[in-house]
Amino acid sequence: MTFEDLELISPILNALKDKNYTTPTPIQQKAIPVTLQGKDVLGCAQTGTGKTAAFSIPVIQRLSQQNNLQKEISCLIVTPTRELAIQINESISDYGRYTKLTHAVIFGGVKQGAQVAELKKGVDILVATPGRLLDLCNQGYIQLSKIKVFILDEADRMLDMGFINDIKKIIKLLPQKRQSLFFSATMPKNIIELANTILIKPVKIEVAPISSTAETIDQYKYLTNKNLKKDLLLHILKEREIKQVLLFSRTKHGANRISRDLKKKNVSAAAIHGDRSQSQRQKALRDFKEGNLTVLVATDIASRGIDIEKLQYVINYDIPNEPEIYVHRIGRSGRAGETGVAISLCEPEEIAYVRDIERLINKKIKEIKNHPYPQTDKPLTAAEKKEANKEKARKKQEFFANRKKNEMKKRGLGQKGKAKNFTSRRMR
Repeated sequence: MTFEDLELISPILNALKDKNYTTPTPIQQKAIPVTLQGKDVLGCAQTGTGKTAAFSIPVIQRLSQQNNLQKEISCLIVTPTRELAIQINESISDYGRYTKLTHAVIFGGVKQGAQVAELKKGVDILVATPGRLLDLCNQGYIQLSKIKVFILDEADRMLDMGFINDIKKIIKLLPQKRQSLFFSATMPKNIIELANTILIKPVKIEVAPISSTAETIDQYKYLTNKNLKKDLLLHILKEREIKQVLLFSRTKHGANRISRDLKKKNVSAAAIHGDRSQSQRQKALRDFKEGNLTVLVATDIASRGIDIEKLQYVINYDIPNEPEIYVHRIGRSGRAGETGVAISLCEPEEIAYVRDIERLINKKIKEIKNHPYPQTDKPLTAAEKKEANKEKARKKQEFFANRKKNEMKKRGLGQKGKAKNFTSRRMR
């Protein structure tokens, strides 16, 4: 099957040719025809399956064929992260370049001025994160009463990030008569309940189950000790002559630490996570895409929307405790038929996580045994784990207590300084 077989209009076909896209992915083959028919869609598909094109291409076609466009928001796409929102907006720009449709993206973490100015020009398709969308709705800059198509993307992550109430508020602002498309990588009970409030007699589409990994990705694991991970990472980067790698950390603090350690060893690196400002995140992404960074260290939530063409390497510095997250992570490489390599650094406490992953993907991850930082530690016993958690909690409490004490000292000095200066002025 080709895109021509999907009865797409020539402006879109020409745009797809510019991108060298000829064959639609399975989800595109299934979703584009039913979306063109105006039906609601319930899609279960992970990132990397071509989902963005599956919903944006038919929406661009439907809207561009209407002669009464008033440059008011006709399609709303809501997604959980800034990076993913930006990526979707860029895709709409690519696929709709030969149409007259206008589009914009809005998200939090930056001043709203430029986004409001863009909205005032008139927008046909709006891509938004929930918080900024509701904020601008409340300020009167956005009206959702004329929405013809509503798309909720990455619904499971939306709920994981605590956006459920925001989504419910957004739905209340939409007209009853509309087409709705709902996409999620997983379909637990709470996601299905949410879908039922949004969709009417939807066509269900399911492709590339979350338990599958691309055959083009070679998967390896290195067993090591926790305290040897940073040395092993440097060894792997040097031995494999890795020029570019997306590396996953479990926590934001861990991402910062890994980035700092790499820089000390003269490896260009940057961290991307929820505590970084939008400008910092965008700069890190831009530097990585342009080849100015060797290692981009990301947390799972911040990684949504990172789409690097021909990315070969993904490294799991920390093994995720949910096996589905592993599939999502390594799917960042080996995209569109390209080859990829996924490497996992496994400390003793993470062996159980690796077993869960292997059960899910129904495949043994090849172990690299001949390396200079082998695993010698044993997994902690239940009693040792309890003691370790106690110590961790104690250190955390101590850290915050010291930080509070230092802040109080600074404030005290500041007040004394002000009083001293005031006295001096009075004496003068």
